[in-house]
Amino acid sequence: MAKKCVFKGAATALITPLTEAGIDYDAFGRLIDWQISEGINGLVVCGTTGEASTLTDDEHRDAIAFAAKRAAGKVPVIAGTGSNDLDYALDLTRCACEAGADAILSVTPYYNKATQKGLYQMYARIADASTVPVILYNVPSRTGVNIEPKTYEALAEHENIVGIKEANGNISKIVETMARVRGKLDLYSGNDDQIVPLMALGGVGVISVLSNLMPRETVELCNRFLRGDVAGAADLQCRYHRLIDALFSEVNPIPVKAAMAAMGYCEDYLRMPLTPMEDATRANLLDAMREQGIRV
Repeated sequence: MAKKCVFKGAATALITPLTEAGIDYDAFGRLIDWQISEGINGLVVCGTTGEASTLTDDEHRDAIAFAAKRAAGKVPVIAGTGSNDLDYALDLTRCACEAGADAILSVTPYYNKATQKGLYQMYARIADASTVPVILYNVPSRTGVNIEPKTYEALAEHENIVGIKEANGNISKIVETMARVRGKLDLYSGNDDQIVPLMALGGVGVISVLSNLMPRETVELCNRFLRGDVAGAADLQCRYHRLIDALFSEVNPIPVKAAMAAMGYCEDYLRMPLTPMEDATRANLLDAMREQGIRV
């Protein structure tokens, strides 16, 4: 069963530039243009980092359509369309397909904590409805539910489910998953501090927060591994460790929003209940950015 690979390398989990008035589309467009010019391999919009949980329905749909039009086929645009309500997820998925998204990213249903049977049935319905490839997003630290390896194995048989963004942090579970689905699902690291470890298990890249700040460097990390330069990739993974740690010193996307504001790409504006970064963690983040040669 040949499946389409959406991308290899690094795709940025994009922030959504916001102001009190709503989405700042001028800033959003500049950010997309810069990411593409820096050689990013894909763009993920309206995900966790994009504050999808506090976007209005119209903003969510409009942001996907804007990103797809702005990217203009230069890189794949992957739209976050997950929900804990199947009907809502289906509606977002259909809208993303119609808007020109190249793939969708579907997070596990949060709060209601589905069983593995429920996860399978929900994802199968979403994949049936989508006209573009589906990447599953497993992040139990946020949703309270984990996709188990056997469930991945069953879902891998669906021709439209092509990949996994895996952020469960449990390497042993990921080994078991890859033993079951390798060759059927593409694996992407969902954690910037585990890019090399997951690529060593057969992963083809990362959906990254770090690449908001450093798209070219994150692509290079992945490319080194894909070229067979494992030691070189590991060197970069270790070199960026402090900055990655700082980017997750408070809940994502608080730090990355602060970082991108410091770089001049957006306002440091978040919607409640997210609040601006604390002074101590902000100072450490800015110092880690300067250490990497980023002007702030």
